[in-house]
Amino acid sequence: MADSSEASVIVIGGGPGGSTAATLLARQGFEVTLFEREVFPREHVGESLLPASIPILKTLGVIDEIEAAGFTPKYGATMVWGRDPEPWSWHFAETNASYPHAYQVWRPTFDQILLRNAQRSGVDVREGWRVTDVALDRDKPTALTVESPDGTTQEFTPDWIVDASGQNGFLARRLDLRVNDDFFRNLAVYSYFRGAERLPHPDTGNIFIEAYEHGWSWAIPLPDDIMSVGIVVDAAWGGARLTEQMTDQFYRDQLAMTNRTADMLLAAEPIDEPRIIRDWSYTSQRLVGDGYILVGDAACFIDPLFSSGVHLALSSALLASAYVTSALRDPEMREPAAEVYTQLYMQQYHQFREMAALFYASNRTSDSYFWEARRIVHGGDDVSPREAFVAAVAGQPPQGYERVVLERGEAPQDFVEGVVAVEQEREDRDTEMAGLIDSVWPSRSPMLDAVPVLADGVTLARKPVIGDGQFEWGAVISSSSRPQGAPISTLIAALASRIDGIRPVRDLLDDLLEGVDPQQRAQLLPGLLTALRVLYVDGMIAHWRTESSLPPS
Repeated sequence: MADSSEASVIVIGGGPGGSTAATLLARQGFEVTLFEREVFPREHVGESLLPASIPILKTLGVIDEIEAAGFTPKYGATMVWGRDPEPWSWHFAETNASYPHAYQVWRPTFDQILLRNAQRSGVDVREGWRVTDVALDRDKPTALTVESPDGTTQEFTPDWIVDASGQNGFLARRLDLRVNDDFFRNLAVYSYFRGAERLPHPDTGNIFIEAYEHGWSWAIPLPDDIMSVGIVVDAAWGGARLTEQMTDQFYRDQLAMTNRTADMLLAAEPIDEPRIIRDWSYTSQRLVGDGYILVGDAACFIDPLFSSGVHLALSSALLASAYVTSALRDPEMREPAAEVYTQLYMQQYHQFREMAALFYASNRTSDSYFWEARRIVHGGDDVSPREAFVAAVAGQPPQGYERVVLERGEAPQDFVEGVVAVEQEREDRDTEMAGLIDSVWPSRSPMLDAVPVLADGVTLARKPVIGDGQFEWGAVISSSSRPQGAPISTLIAALASRIDGIRPVRDLLDDLLEGVDPQQRAQLLPGLLTALRVLYVDGMIAHWRTESSLPPS
C-alpha cells in the first residue's frame, strides 16, 4: 500500500453521502476520485432535511450557500396520524433550541452544491462515469472497472473504496450483503406539482403527512411553488395493482383516497411523470470490509417517515471519512474502528427504525390490511418494554418523535408502561442526586460520604472514539442497556475504574487526585461530582450505600 499521505480513495456516487465523504477525505490530504454516473444537476427524491444535519453542512462549509439557495425553511411536521383525524403539528424548537429548523430542499440544487464543494476541496469529480464491475480477491475489492462518458473502460486500483452508490448498492449487491426488513415492505410512488395549496402559518414550511386507508402520503413544499407529493403503500399490494393499472392512474387513485392532501392539490398541475421506488428498508450484513466501506443508502435504508435519508447519508459519510483516515494512517485502528463505525451507524438507523415502527403501530386513523399488518411492533419476547425503549432512544438527541407516539397515537400498552417506568426512574434518580451535591460548597457535598456501586454488566474499555477528522483511542463505558457504550474522558474513566462498592467518593477522589494541588483539586471537584451524578441517572451506577451499611471487612 502507498504511504498514507499518497493513498488513493475512490468514492462511488456523488449524492450527499459521496460528496461529503470525498470532501472530508480530500481535506485530509488523500488523493480522492469520485465517480458519478449521472451529470448534475439530476432529479432525486428525498427533499426534507432534519436539524441534526445542519452542523454537518457547517462543517462542510456550505451552509451559506444552502441559506442563499432559497430553500423552504422547515420548522417541523404536520400530520394526520394517530387517534386524531384532525391535523396536528410538532416543531423542532420544542426539542432542539440550537437548531430549530431545517430545510425542504430541491435536490438537484442541493446535491450540486455539495458536489461542487467536493471539487473545490480537491476531489477529482467525474460525472457521467459509471462503475461497472469490481474484481474481488475473496471478499476484498482489488480493482474497479469504470466506463467513461464516451463508452471506453478503465481499471482503477485504489487503496480504499467508499461505496455511496445509493439504493443501487454497488458493493453490497455484488458481495451479497443486503438484508431486507420485512416489517417495512412498502413501495412509494411520487411526483411534483406546481400551485398546490400550502399549510397555514406557522406551518407553511412543514412536511405534511397523512395516513389513509392503504398507507400514507407526503407533501413537501419546495421553492418556486413546487410540491413533492408521494404515497407509500404495501409493496405486495401495490405491486399487484401496478401490474393492472398504469402508474399514473394508480397514483391519482391513491391520492384521491386521501382527504387533505387531495384538497391541497385541487388547483395544482403535475409537472412530472410519477416514479416508483420499489427497494425499501434494508440493512447490510457488513458495513466495512477489507478495503471498502458502505455509506448512506448503499449501506442501509429506512422507511422515509421521518425524513432520515439525507441525514443518515451525511452523518455516515462524516464517520466513514474519519474511519478511512484512521485505517490508512494507523493499521492497529482498522478493525476496532470498523466495529465502532458499524455500531454508531446502526445505532442511528435503529433509532429511526424503532420510532417508525412505533408510529405505524400507534396509528388508528384508518382500518385496513396495511395498518393491521403494521400494528404489531416486532421484537423478541425476551426484550422487556424498558429495554426496547432504551434501545430506541438512548443517546439520541431529542427529536420529539417518542413523545408524539405517546400523545397522538395508541402505542402498545407495554411500551407506554415501559416509557413511564424509565422516565420516572431517571427523574427519581436525578432528584435524589440533587440533594447530594452542594453547588455552592462542593467540598461539603453529602455525596462525598456515599459509596457508589456499579450496575451489573458495566464495563470500561479502550476503544476508538470519533475525534477531529479521524478516530482516536479513548475510553468508553458500556452496560447491558447501552451496549454500544458512551465515550468518557480519561479522567472520568479513571474515576469509574476505582469504583469498587466499598470506598466512599471521598476516598475515590483522594486516590484519583493524589499529588494534585488543592487549588486544582477544587477546580476539578464540581465536574467529577456532576459526572458521578450523570452515571447514576444513566444507570451506570446502580445505587449508593452509606459507609454504615457496608459489611465488616
